[in-house]
Amino acid sequence: MSKRSPSRRRPSISIVGPGNLGTALATTLAAAGYELKFLATRGQGRAKSHVQSLARRLKARVVKLGKQALTTEIVWITVPDDAIAAVARALAKTQDWDGQIVFHSSGALTSDELAPLRAKGALVASVHPMMTFVRGAVPVMTGVHFAVEGDAPAVRVARSIVGELGGRAFVIRKQAKVLYHLFGSFASPLVIALMASLEQVAGEAGIRRSDVKRVMSPLLWQTLRNYMNRGAGSAFSGPLVRGDVATVRKHLVELETLSEAKHVYIALARAALNLLPVKNRKQLEKELRKL
Repeated sequence: MSKRSPSRRRPSISIVGPGNLGTALATTLAAAGYELKFLATRGQGRAKSHVQSLARRLKARVVKLGKQALTTEIVWITVPDDAIAAVARALAKTQDWDGQIVFHSSGALTSDELAPLRAKGALVASVHPMMTFVRGAVPVMTGVHFAVEGDAPAVRVARSIVGELGGRAFVIRKQAKVLYHLFGSFASPLVIALMASLEQVAGEAGIRRSDVKRVMSPLLWQTLRNYMNRGAGSAFSGPLVRGDVATVRKHLVELETLSEAKHVYIALARAALNLLPVKNRKQLEKELRKL
C-alpha cells in the first residue's frame, strides 16, 4: 500500500453492503487515510457482529439502508450483483445526490446500474478490483488492477483512490465487462472448482484429505511459476503434451465412478487439444469422442 500523504485530505466514504468485499475495501481505505463514516446494511438484522466490530475499528456508524442520508463525498456499493439496481433505486429516494460520487464494484455490470442515482445528480462509476475476497481475509491491494468505467469525473476520482491504495486502474469498455469478469472467473473461482475435483480424485487414490495440500503444493506452485514465467504453452506438461493415448484412456476408465471429475477432465482435455501443443492430437480426439 502506498504511504499516506499528510498534506492531502482524502474524501469521506460510506460502504453499502459491508460483506467480504466491502469489509476488505473499508479496512484498506481506512489504512490509507480515508474516513469511513457509514456502513450501510439492507436491514438491521444483517448488521451482524462482524459488521459492528468493523464499525468500531473504523469509528464508523452502522446504519440501515434508506433510513439515514449518506452524507459522504463517496458512496461505494459492494452488495452482490443482483442487488445493485435495487439498492440504487432505494438510495435515490433518500436524499439529494447532486455532486456526490457513487461507485459499485461489480465485475460484470456497468455503471448504468446506478442510473437512478445519476438521474438525481450523482456522478457514477463501476470500480472492480481483480482480486478474490473471502471472509476473514483482507488481501493486500498493492499491484491489484481495478477496471473502471463511468462518468469521467467519477472515473478520475476512482483512479486517484486506486493509486492511493497501491493499485493500478485501467478503463474498461462497457461492452467488455462480462468477458472481463469471465477472465477473472477463470483465474480464481473456477481454479478453486478444479481444486475441489483434485481433492475428490485424491481421495479415491487413498490420499487422506489432510495430506492433499502437502502432497500437491510443490507441483501446484511450480506449475504457477512456470506459467507466469514462460506462458501456457511452455508450462504445459503431462500425458496430453506427450501424446500418451494409453494413459489418457486409463484416466477415463478410472473416472467412470467420478462423474463430476470426469466432466472436468474431459472439458479441460478438449480445451488443451484446441489451445495447447499436444502430440497424437487425432488419436486423443478420438478417445474423447467415444464418451
